[in-house]
Amino acid sequence: MEKYKIDATMRLFFAVSGTIVWLGIWLTGFPVVHWLLYVPAVFFTFAVLTGLCPGLIISRMLMGRK
Repeated sequence: MEKYKIDATMRLFFAVSGTIVWLGIWLTGFPVVHWLLYVPAVFFTFAVLTGLCPGLIISRMLMGRK
C-alpha cells in the first residue's frame, strides 16, 4: 500500500477540493443533492485522512503503472 501514499501537497489539494464539494452539498441541501456527488466528496476526505487516494488506486488498477 505504500506505493499508493500521497504527499502533503496532494493532501492539501484534496482537503481544499473536498471542503468546497462538501460546502456545495451543504448549501444545496443534503436531501436534495444526488447521491453520486457524495462519491468524490468521500474519496477526497478519505485521501486527506489516510494518505491513500482511492482514485489513484483505481486508476492504477485499470491502466497499470508505468
